[in-house]
Amino acid sequence: MSPLYQLVEQISREKGVDAAIIIAALEDAILTAAKKYYRTEEPYQARFNPETGEIEVFLLKRVVSEVADPSTEISLKDAKRIDPKAEVGGEVEAHKPTDVLGRIAAQTAKQVIFQKVREAERDHIFSEYGDRIGQLVTGIVKRAESGDLVVDLGKTEALLPRREQSRAEVFNPGERIRVVIVRVSRTSRGPQVIVSRTDPSLLARLFEMEVPEIYEGTVVVKNAVREPGDRAKVAVYSKDKDVDPVGACVGIKGARVQNIIRELRGEKIDIVEWNDDARSFAINALNPAKVSRVAIVDDKEKVMEVIVEDKQLSLAIGKRGQNVRLAARLLGWRIDIKSEEEKKREVQSQMDAAMATAETDVRVLEGIGEKTLKKLIAHGVTSLEKIVASPEAVIEVPGIGDKTAAKIVRSAREHLGLATAGEVEAEARDVEREPMAATGEDDGEEEALLVGEGASGVSDGADRGDGSDSTGGER
Repeated sequence: MSPLYQLVEQISREKGVDAAIIIAALEDAILTAAKKYYRTEEPYQARFNPETGEIEVFLLKRVVSEVADPSTEISLKDAKRIDPKAEVGGEVEAHKPTDVLGRIAAQTAKQVIFQKVREAERDHIFSEYGDRIGQLVTGIVKRAESGDLVVDLGKTEALLPRREQSRAEVFNPGERIRVVIVRVSRTSRGPQVIVSRTDPSLLARLFEMEVPEIYEGTVVVKNAVREPGDRAKVAVYSKDKDVDPVGACVGIKGARVQNIIRELRGEKIDIVEWNDDARSFAINALNPAKVSRVAIVDDKEKVMEVIVEDKQLSLAIGKRGQNVRLAARLLGWRIDIKSEEEKKREVQSQMDAAMATAETDVRVLEGIGEKTLKKLIAHGVTSLEKIVASPEAVIEVPGIGDKTAAKIVRSAREHLGLATAGEVEAEARDVEREPMAATGEDDGEEEALLVGEGASGVSDGADRGDGSDSTGGER
């Protein structure tokens, strides 16, 4: 093996670049230098000879009887000098010496080689780290740049921006650091690897390292949310009924989760069991608070209402709303959390509002004939509230006399409990003093009320309108 080829293999190992790419870069470099030296437009070609360790430059020419284009053709006589076996119609290689290329040519070749190797190295780094998004890597803090940290990953440098750093952590140059790759982008200076200490996937990868059941696939991390430096929640699920997912993650005496807490500089971690049912999952996610009940408000918009005991409200909400905020992010639902007392007040308020807005149907009045009720409804007097608010509306109904109207108003006020007996009587007298309706009609019910008021058969006689009371006697 030639020394040049050994050097090519060494560069290949150090840079992580395929040897064929470096050889191609050498061939391009020598070819560029040869074109500059010979200053012709002829189609030169270059080839690396691994045995001699030389890069040969040559022109590939076709053997012809009569030469028309000297740059691509060669006569049989000249071809015989290069290759005694040459024949018309065949091809020969007309070699050019490379030892005359000189220092400038060598400098040009060096630049081309460096450029090609650098491009190949960048492509290799981009393809390698681009496929590792979300993976955990270990590096060494190299330096700080305006709050950002440059992390040496071995083959390349990664950037840990200030926004991806936890406020509870401080790293100095030379310290080992675990980060998760979140993005790889191409730049003019080469591929830029962006890493993070705040991404939730860092938490999932740390659990994967510490918990064998997660690494083996028995326990699955369904979701993880964080407020870096303060608190995090992790939802886990077990594929094996005999394996407790929460217990596996916590470990004996909390050993496993404590290792992760130390790695995250004291960040509190709540491990909850994942559930298909949103209600059950919400109860787990709001741990350590105890939930009384959960109601789905809007399934499409993913809104739920959670009721807790009065003493559990502050615990469920958490410091500055942190517990319920993390639980909502873990579920992917909007959570409206209330205490039992608050819910009772709300329900009572709704009932009071409903009762206040509801109108009492006029048909509930007792002692008023069916014909009279129909006349009231036909003329828009449909509720007791309307009768009490506008007694004159009753008098204006054709076919209802003064005394009948007074009876209706008095019954309406008594039914609604709006006045004392004395006030009701006064209201009735006021109505009786009003003039009769323009039609002067009375359907006979008024007379029935006057004759048999208080008798059990009053309403039947009024409905018949035949001038007789319930006993059938003449008036």
